[in-house]
Amino acid sequence: MPVNTFKEDEQNAQAGKARTLLRLFSRLLSYKKQVAGVLLIMGFCVAVGLLNPLIMESAIDDYIAKGDLAGLVGLCLFALVLNGIMILLVRLRMYIMSKVCNDILANIRQELYAHIQTLDFTFFDSRPTGKILSRIIGDINSLRDVLESCVTTLIPDFITICSVAAIMLVKSVPLTLASLCSMPLMFAGMWIIQIYSHKRWQAVRKKSANLNAFLHEDIAGMRVIQSFTAQEETRGTFHRLVEEHRISFNRAVRLNDAFGSVIDLCWGIGCAALFYTGIAVIGIPAVSVGTLLAFKNYIDMFWRPIMNLSNFYNQLITNIAAAERIFEVMDTPSRITDKPQAGKLPPIEGAVEFEDVTFAYSDERDVKVLDRVSFSVRPGETVALVGPTGAGKTTIVNLISRFYDVTGGRVLIDGRDVRDVTLESLRSQMGVMTQDNFLFSGTVRENIRYGRLDATDEEIVEAAKAVNAHDFIMKLEKGYDTELSERGGGLSVGQRQLLAFARTFLSRPRILILDEATSSIDTKTELLVQKGIETLLKGRTSFCIAHRLSTIQRADRIFVIDRGGILEQGTAAQLLAKKGAYYQLYMAQFTV
Repeated sequence: MPVNTFKEDEQNAQAGKARTLLRLFSRLLSYKKQVAGVLLIMGFCVAVGLLNPLIMESAIDDYIAKGDLAGLVGLCLFALVLNGIMILLVRLRMYIMSKVCNDILANIRQELYAHIQTLDFTFFDSRPTGKILSRIIGDINSLRDVLESCVTTLIPDFITICSVAAIMLVKSVPLTLASLCSMPLMFAGMWIIQIYSHKRWQAVRKKSANLNAFLHEDIAGMRVIQSFTAQEETRGTFHRLVEEHRISFNRAVRLNDAFGSVIDLCWGIGCAALFYTGIAVIGIPAVSVGTLLAFKNYIDMFWRPIMNLSNFYNQLITNIAAAERIFEVMDTPSRITDKPQAGKLPPIEGAVEFEDVTFAYSDERDVKVLDRVSFSVRPGETVALVGPTGAGKTTIVNLISRFYDVTGGRVLIDGRDVRDVTLESLRSQMGVMTQDNFLFSGTVRENIRYGRLDATDEEIVEAAKAVNAHDFIMKLEKGYDTELSERGGGLSVGQRQLLAFARTFLSRPRILILDEATSSIDTKTELLVQKGIETLLKGRTSFCIAHRLSTIQRADRIFVIDRGGILEQGTAAQLLAKKGAYYQLYMAQFTV
């Protein structure tokens, strides 16, 4: 299947900008009371802002010009109280909107994470973990200012612009037309700029995702990098990715900066036209000094919110790409879901049957990984799967757990099609062990309890003893309360796998899948764990994928998988006597 790496940009689905913004801002509807309160505060603040030029005009024309000192002091005290209240309310507005935006972002992040958990393996197989993380963390964080500005900038500033324009028209139509003569130039400039800006910010998001993907992969593989002294090469790759991000960011920012330049130019033209019209065309006797200064303040009040709106528009253009990437993942459907009529799978006996099963990846339908495979496994039977790499062994066990859906045929458990039961009831009765068993940050006890979250401490110890992990755990500094770093740093590969065995044992699976589960264990540790495996297999249907044939000699049946099917099957003795494909594999491993 096609895989996107840090070496190439993601190809994101194109979504309408208006639809994306509407979908984002609709999140504010869940906080109607808070938003209404903020809008009331903003309405008061806008009213105070609109009154201030009128107060100044009155102070000059009605009090200073007439020498009314007492009236001037009263007017100043009134303005001081009014603006003091406004300052306090602004701080309250900032607190409310900050809390609302944080809650919305937390909800979006939770929804995105929950949806990602439902996606099938195809989604994760086709892209680096770092690019997924960039959406959950970086892209969501970038939406904070957009959400807050939607309420605190877009609505109040739009109201301010309309109110200022109305007041100016009432006071003087010629001065208003002169002040706003540069508006067509502003709209033309902003329209031209936004055409190119969105594409550039999309490129920035993609370069950022590439950088995150490389860092995640590089840090996870640091042991390999240092072992092969590849630091110089990875530094070069990192430098190239940083440069690509820097160049794309600078190109986007340069275009964004043009917004401010267009507004400043239009603002300056408006001010010049105002004074020219007021002084040279209409004349000072017809226009009072107070009116001219009030108009100058109104021009500032008109263009300042336009500057704010242009900055808000900048934020939209900058961050709409992030919103598109977030919603693209949210809209990605999982190919593995419960049917509407799916029932709960009751406790199973463990009979597994493949009926003419065919499988091909969705983007490579012509390449059949499995082709009309059929077999039956009895409850409690242990089946080993052997064969060359890429033959389809892991695909078979993935279909049993329904990590993928069959292209044709059916997979049955106790006679029930796995597609007709809920995923939770199916997978909760299965245990999967791989050669790379993941351990989480936390204590040894917490990692084992992950197999069954309601397990008691006694059951955890019992599980550890069953797979011979108890002795080495007790030798750790704090025993079962020893803290482990991510992936079990500080433990040997064998010790990590013993803990994974204990975790699986604790889950009490009815069907057990061991995918190269002992391939990384040294011979001494393997001897310790073999008894634990026997305990684990007892009474359970088991599928064991193994390249080391010495580990599967006691299997009830061995399937030799190759060329999309089962070449031969039988016990180890039967297959050796047959001298077929299994015999060739066996001789290749054990003949010196």
